[in-house]
Amino acid sequence: MAPLELAWRLGLVVALSIFLGLAFEETYKRGDRSSPGGIRTFPTLTLAGAMLYLVEPHYALAFVGGLLVLALWLYGALHTVSQREPGPTLMIPASSLVAYVLGPVGLTQHYWIVVAVPVVAALLLGARQRLHDLTQRLPQDEILTAGKFLILVGVILPLVPNQPVTSLVPLTPYHVWLAVVAVCALSYMSYLIQKYAPFRNAALLPAVLGGLYSSTATTIVLAKQHRDARGARPELTAGIVAATAIMYVRLGIVVAIFNPRFALTLLPALAALFLVGAAIAAFEWRRVPKQNQEAGLGIAPTNPLQLVAAAVFAALFVVISLVSAWVKTALGATGLYAVAAAVGVSDIDPYVINIAQGGVPGLTLSTLSAAVLIAASSNNILKAVYTAAFGGFAATRRASLLLFVLAALGFAAAALYAV
Repeated sequence: MAPLELAWRLGLVVALSIFLGLAFEETYKRGDRSSPGGIRTFPTLTLAGAMLYLVEPHYALAFVGGLLVLALWLYGALHTVSQREPGPTLMIPASSLVAYVLGPVGLTQHYWIVVAVPVVAALLLGARQRLHDLTQRLPQDEILTAGKFLILVGVILPLVPNQPVTSLVPLTPYHVWLAVVAVCALSYMSYLIQKYAPFRNAALLPAVLGGLYSSTATTIVLAKQHRDARGARPELTAGIVAATAIMYVRLGIVVAIFNPRFALTLLPALAALFLVGAAIAAFEWRRVPKQNQEAGLGIAPTNPLQLVAAAVFAALFVVISLVSAWVKTALGATGLYAVAAAVGVSDIDPYVINIAQGGVPGLTLSTLSAAVLIAASSNNILKAVYTAAFGGFAATRRASLLLFVLAALGFAAAALYAV
């Protein structure tokens, strides 16, 4: 290593260890505590670790010897502290260990690792009380939910083969599960924001986040509130339209994940439909009495990560892929449009992701865009029917009519793409 680079790296790790020492002292030395470590000790430990590593870098025996000395020193220091202050935390020796190891890390690793290690350690030190409070407030079910998500992403996805199983469709099992992961990640993000973000007086935000998760489910929830209210409620109508408007954003994100060129082709129509839906929702919200605006929409977040539901989604994705490929071969674009209209009465995500991943090759992006818009418009008709059925036609006829308007505009946009 050149002398100039060596000096630069040593200066960097010393500066970062000082930063870590400041965070340590802010957390553990506010009073009269005598915890070992801090703004002088950590830079000294970092320099010691670096120098001992440079003495013999091949086997790092000198560095390991220094580590043993550090362990003995920490044991004695913590034993002394425990006589006066019971229950010393393990973060104290852990922070000293980070400072000591930072020396050789700074000499051998990439700069982003050198910076990330002490910064993350400092953030963990500073968030001490918040993290402890979080463990008290976080339900056990949320831990299990996060575990399910990690299983979907970090265990199952890497193990799924990426070779086609059949010549009927070009998709692989990896593509199928990647579709499951994409939809689950988007829904899970919406769920976490809706449940834990401290938004107040956020108007239509519950409907927006619900639409990002599932516009159909959100529509049914709000339609049932119409029935419970025994009359038309403009705030509920605004929420139903807002959930559908955000559906177009969701479709754009899902398509962009798998096929950016396809997403760009589809963008003008999705953006126009979103803006129309958002404008209608905002107009409806202006009709809401102020006391109802402050009351909120009352949409309870639901756990989107159910492994059974993920398996059902994967099965539905495979079935739609096979049907779409067969219909496209037999009937061409017309058959694809017919399938799009049919899947609109269920979950359209498997269909949209299928064609975004190339499940029906040989068609232009304009044709595929028309198919997506037909599926979304067909789904809007289904939501209009759901709204009237669950909320009562008398109370929800305005909301149902607005959904039919968005469906008609979607069909018109599809016709322009199909020309």
